[in-house]
Amino acid sequence: MLTARQGLRALPPLPALLTLPVLLALLTLCLALPAASPAQAYAARAASRNPVVLVHGYNADPGVWGALRADLRAAGYTDAELFSFGYDTHRSVNEVLAGRLGAYVDQVRRETGAAEVDVVSHSFGSLVSRWYVKFGGGAAAVDHWVSLAGPNRGTSTAWACALWDQACRDMTPGSYVVKNLNSGDETPGAVKYATFWSGCDEVVNPDDSVPLTGATNTPVGCLGHNDLLGDDGTSAGVRAFLGS
Repeated sequence: MLTARQGLRALPPLPALLTLPVLLALLTLCLALPAASPAQAYAARAASRNPVVLVHGYNADPGVWGALRADLRAAGYTDAELFSFGYDTHRSVNEVLAGRLGAYVDQVRRETGAAEVDVVSHSFGSLVSRWYVKFGGGAAAVDHWVSLAGPNRGTSTAWACALWDQACRDMTPGSYVVKNLNSGDETPGAVKYATFWSGCDEVVNPDDSVPLTGATNTPVGCLGHNDLLGDDGTSAGVRAFLGS
């Protein structure tokens, strides 16, 4: 029977154990580990980030989102995570547009594999996306909802075109759309809500039509209605909210 000292002497010398194949295998493993870590970290970040659906306002198109899209890309989003919903802004919020937005969100979720999306809306788009969230099943598909200068309680300027335009009628104070959106819980479900509003908005009157009970409501100072789309401070606030 070997003693402990004899057993140690019976082991082959350490260098004999580290044969060339073993050394090569260890070297390959060491080289592979640093390269895998950044990819894994990126995958983890992407998995925790929702695709963003941008919803423009009245008489506009997806081109208005150029500045915010650039800021989101600079913050790490890829073009495959940024989507712009384009639509005919002269149609009805509740009868047509909210349903079309819902179909678009479903398409985005299928393409990306995401369970939820974040929605950022400007102006009239706020009513479209709110109706989808509150009445169109969107509460189960939307994680963060943002309104930039949305006429959430209506705007008196919409009376100027309400006679011939359905969307304008939907934006007037006391309209069917406005009354139903603000009846009961203004911010229903587990969705996180935020609004950004200006004290100098020439389109949304009164200015405090934008904030909602239960939302994170942020005044942005004295900016014009469309200026919120390119304002650095507003963009930073939106990005911080989406990351919350």
